[in-house]
Amino acid sequence: MKRVLVTGATGFIGRPAVRQLAARGIEVHAVTRGASADAADAADAFAASLPPDARPPEWHTIDLLSPGLERELFESVRPTHWLHLAWVTQNPQYWTSGDNLDWLAASTRCLAAFAACGGERVVGAGTCAEYDWQAGWCLERTTRCEPATLYGAAKRSLSIVQQAWCRQHSIGQAWGRVFHLYGPGEAPGRLVPSVIHALLEGQPARCTDGRQQRDLLHVDDVASAFVAMLDASHDGPFNIASAQPVELAVVARTLAELAGRPDLLQLGALPSRAGDPPLLCGDNDVLRGLGWQPAHPLSDGLRATIDWWRAAR
Repeated sequence: MKRVLVTGATGFIGRPAVRQLAARGIEVHAVTRGASADAADAADAFAASLPPDARPPEWHTIDLLSPGLERELFESVRPTHWLHLAWVTQNPQYWTSGDNLDWLAASTRCLAAFAACGGERVVGAGTCAEYDWQAGWCLERTTRCEPATLYGAAKRSLSIVQQAWCRQHSIGQAWGRVFHLYGPGEAPGRLVPSVIHALLEGQPARCTDGRQQRDLLHVDDVASAFVAMLDASHDGPFNIASAQPVELAVVARTLAELAGRPDLLQLGALPSRAGDPPLLCGDNDVLRGLGWQPAHPLSDGLRATIDWWRAAR
């Protein structure tokens, strides 16, 4: 019987991933790094959001950055499957933070513990920042990986270690390279929530000219992609992407229209970041080969996200 361990369970992707797994009746062990009280709050929140026939996850509080504690976790749970979403995520520090190296080391320790406990399949969370962004279109089979940041390099390093370690120990493995995501609960400093917050507060929503094209996917669709990868027999990298580039100006205008405040949108009020690629998008052929497809069209997802933030206020 499948027993899934989810590290990073209270993160942006972790929350919907845990809900989706629990709703399917799978035994889920969810890991949070916070205090025990945080785990209790998370358990209560998840229980309230699950359908009646769902199996509530079992919560574990542990700091995986403390060497040795990972062995206790894996030995007590003995998961058959492991979804690894934990990493440094504070924006914008995560691009350059030394915590990337700490998480790389912690993740390799967890790989060893997972193998020692008889694990069958691991799915890790990668990033489009592993690719050479000069390519514009990032294709799983042909685009070279040449990360320009410490974050991307650490993720790329873990993907290589995961692949080699799992091959050596006959463990199934998949690596999901996430492109740009949005949705309820996203960190306020990112594009979509920052524009929404300004609009709902009646303040100017100041943006760059928004000519950059990006690949946006609702966080629930990102989570469902990771869940599909847990079930798959295919090993290797998967792009978690919409494969539909959209100008960020279009995203901002859509938010302003949906919020009823197009007068507050100020495109071009902020300078573009140096070195920002004009196009960054990924194919998703391997993922679609599993039968996965996104369930949230962009306009519907943005509308639901505005509604969520409005309710949260």
